[in-house]
Amino acid sequence: MTQTSLPRIVDVFVGKGALGNPAAVVTCPNLPPEDEMQRQAARIGTPATAFVDGSDAVRWFSPDHEIALCGHGALAVGHVLIGAGKGDKVALRTRDGGVVSVRRLSGDGRYEVGLPEIRTAPKELHALAGALRVTPLQIRWNEAGYVLAILETAQEVREIAPDIQMLAALGNWQVSVSAPGDIDGADIVSRVFSGGGKEDAATGSAHAALAPYWCERLGRDRITAYQASQRGGWLDCGIGPAGTIHIGGAVRDQRSG
Repeated sequence: MTQTSLPRIVDVFVGKGALGNPAAVVTCPNLPPEDEMQRQAARIGTPATAFVDGSDAVRWFSPDHEIALCGHGALAVGHVLIGAGKGDKVALRTRDGGVVSVRRLSGDGRYEVGLPEIRTAPKELHALAGALRVTPLQIRWNEAGYVLAILETAQEVREIAPDIQMLAALGNWQVSVSAPGDIDGADIVSRVFSGGGKEDAATGSAHAALAPYWCERLGRDRITAYQASQRGGWLDCGIGPAGTIHIGGAVRDQRSG
């Protein structure tokens, strides 16, 4: 069995009453075999567990499957590695050979990750409206399975009660429901459903799809999003160079072990 550290549990996208999204970070000299990482992720039980080796190669796992790219998991890894003295920026090497950069924004636990921009286009998806039990103003789609449902008000976003079984039956989609913000500091309010219709607490990858749409609509190059899940999350989103979306937020240690 590969030697690994005890998992360090952190909450990502916290602040102003939001508890954020938990992630575990496990450091090791070399990445363990895939089945061992999956077993450890299932035992730890956080929405994402990151394994990172001495060369900053990283893999992310949910309790039941591997995650190709995890925004809040990347910020969690950055928090741990930068806190251990790796400077103010780290470049994480992903399974597919890509590089995800995380940088420290301040000394009070704020970090930013650069994710690939996810562009969407309008598309009619009548089955999605049925699963959401609401008629969106617009539905937008990306071929990788990212779906945006644009509603008129933030209150509609908060009150939405989708049919989870119908959502799951649509496929392995990530469905982000959003509307203009109605609370201080939030340009938009969002909720995100993925992984068979389950609701996410605070989702970096979803906002790599939401940010291009809302920045263009609002005429801005940066927005702040409040993800109105049960735990809640605050995400700062900006348009970066060369098709990159910057997703930032506060990270707080929870526990180890």
